[in-house]
Amino acid sequence: MLPTVTKTRSSPSTSRPNSMFPQYLRRIVKWQQMDIEYTFWQMLHLCTAPKVVYQHTKYHKQTKNQWARDDPAFLVICILLLAVATLAYCAAYDHSAAHAVLVVISVFLFHFLLTGVILATCCCSPKRFLTNAYLREEAPNSHVVEQWVEWLYAFDVHCNSFFPMFVMLYVIHYFLSPLLVANGFIPELLSNLLFMVAASYYHYLNFLGYDVLPFLERTTFFLYPIGVIIVLSPILILSGFNPSRYFMNMHFSQRV
Repeated sequence: MLPTVTKTRSSPSTSRPNSMFPQYLRRIVKWQQMDIEYTFWQMLHLCTAPKVVYQHTKYHKQTKNQWARDDPAFLVICILLLAVATLAYCAAYDHSAAHAVLVVISVFLFHFLLTGVILATCCCSPKRFLTNAYLREEAPNSHVVEQWVEWLYAFDVHCNSFFPMFVMLYVIHYFLSPLLVANGFIPELLSNLLFMVAASYYHYLNFLGYDVLPFLERTTFFLYPIGVIIVLSPILILSGFNPSRYFMNMHFSQRV
């Protein structure tokens, strides 16, 4: 969703996002209005062919005149899958039902929701933060309509990027966890590689999400964190740091 304003106005129009967001929230509890099949199609292709998903985002803009999803199915299914995966970890590595509930809530809030809210806010707050302040292409004259990255689309990009990382760090990691949390160099190497690939893919999908917007430039900025991850990973491996053991011991009562 990309509200537009003319060059002479000081801030983007907020009437459309303000009317869109309550409708989006109301549809969260209405399963009959959600396109579940298309949502799973998106999730599959985000893991295998993410450019196809953002090609469909262009079609969505052409047909509905907005970039952001108007269907909250992707968000709802992400939350449900995250809760199921976290409960599976709790069943295997925790002994307290009350603590398991706290773990599920903390993972949902800090791993997914608050992270997405903060990143979306930092990326798109009008004229103050990253995309709208530094990456947006200025309109060449006063007769050209300016476009802005809207908050809901930035949160969509986070959700898209989060799902493949969820598959790697919550699903695949769960089945490999007996190996990854073991002592020794090989578990440390494999754990760091898994986290490196997951984090790098997250940032790559962030890049694709903003690169599809025709009014942004220098979107390769979103690929820079991948370089930092690649540099840090050998350092962490040589220092003996095991991210799997670290996060498992941080969340669960049963030490690994």
